[in-house]
Amino acid sequence: MRTILFLLVWLAAATSWAEEAPATVAMQALQVGEHTWYVQGQTGAVTAENQGFMSNAGFVVTEEGVLVVDALGTRPLARKLLQLIRRVTDKPIKIVVVTHYHADHYYGLQVFEEAGAKIWAHERGQDVLRSDGVQERLKQRREALAPWIGEDFRIVPAHVWLAGDTDFTFGGLHFLLRHVGPAHSAEDMALLVVEDGVLFAGDLVFKDRVPFVGDADSRAWLASLDKLTVLRPQVMVPGHGAHSDQPAQDLKLTRDYLVYLRARMGQAVAEFTPFDEAYAKTDWSEFETLPAFADANRRNAYNTYLLLEREALEKK
Repeated sequence: MRTILFLLVWLAAATSWAEEAPATVAMQALQVGEHTWYVQGQTGAVTAENQGFMSNAGFVVTEEGVLVVDALGTRPLARKLLQLIRRVTDKPIKIVVVTHYHADHYYGLQVFEEAGAKIWAHERGQDVLRSDGVQERLKQRREALAPWIGEDFRIVPAHVWLAGDTDFTFGGLHFLLRHVGPAHSAEDMALLVVEDGVLFAGDLVFKDRVPFVGDADSRAWLASLDKLTVLRPQVMVPGHGAHSDQPAQDLKLTRDYLVYLRARMGQAVAEFTPFDEAYAKTDWSEFETLPAFADANRRNAYNTYLLLEREALEKK
């Protein structure tokens, strides 16, 4: 009887997993500190080719257990990340810090929740999960990544909602968790592993690709970059792109892009130039060869144009 029950449970689990294709995209754990690793997503937007692996995640191994930063964009990707963690350590997964509630950073949370982890995020993330946009994005992701998002996928909220900056000790290591939003999102969090000098910057920083600005507040985003600088990290892991051994220098692309967007679209708003005309007249040559330019730049520019119109009205 026990054998039959075991087979039934195994078949049920196998059927559930069979709803989602396994992640076959290449992924490796890169060590950037004595206790700290990360995986680097591919550049560009979500495609079937990259299987949704276009953002970074990381993990820190302590005496008490493992702290994970972000959970990637599908459960199959999260399972692959968990397998990489298991090659480094068999310590339990205790905490997952969500830098922000954008799909490519949190859709893998179910895997870590089922592994016993407690999920931490900024309380502004609750607004995101209550919004209509969550279901709209899930529909879009199902269409783009159908083999890797099963019918039993569910949105996972945090177990611990944080009100702001949080300094804590875990497994003998010290962590500085900073609320650096609103910027890329209202709930942006960045995490410094003090002993390793490694900063997980989330999507405040994009390296070697055009940032996704969307409807972000670019003025606040530029101010938030200064919050990262004062942490004086030795190594910075951005939300997208390779880690940096020169953090101050590699903040430059994100800063320069946001400044350029605001300058060009701000001039158009001041001169009452319609957006389409302003966009066509703008010289994008400094950025147009970067990955994700075609996918993100026009939307970034349009939303910045609308933002600067609102800012102009506020000054009156």
